Amino acid sequence: MLIDLQQTIGNYFHDVFVNNIDWWVLLGVVAQGLFTMRFVVQWWASEKAQRSVVPMTFWWFSIGGGALLLMYALYRRDPVFILGQGFGVFVYIRNLQFVLRARARGEDTNSGPG
Repeated sequence: MLIDLQQTIGNYFHDVFVNNIDWWVLLGVVAQGLFTMRFVVQWWASEKAQRSVVPMTFWWFSIGGGALLLMYALYRRDPVFILGQGFGVFVYIRNLQFVLRARARGEDTNSGPG
């Protein structure tokens, strides 16, 4: 029974990660990497500042990764993914506008280093 389960799981992951690889999947992996980097730079900036900060690069990685993930979702025709990423990209762009306007006025944007 356990051997059958192991083989079934192994076959599933082989199908997902080996048989289904194409350029769109590679784009999705790169996009997810960019999207994940936003958390890495936010964590790093917060550690450096010893307080919670959201650096400007967080928003750029959010927009870049979100836009590429949206393209991937559109290609895959996944309505849940499309709605989630489409709304997210809108929010990231809007937040970046707020940060840029505040910086232009010389206000503290809690953006920390980066």
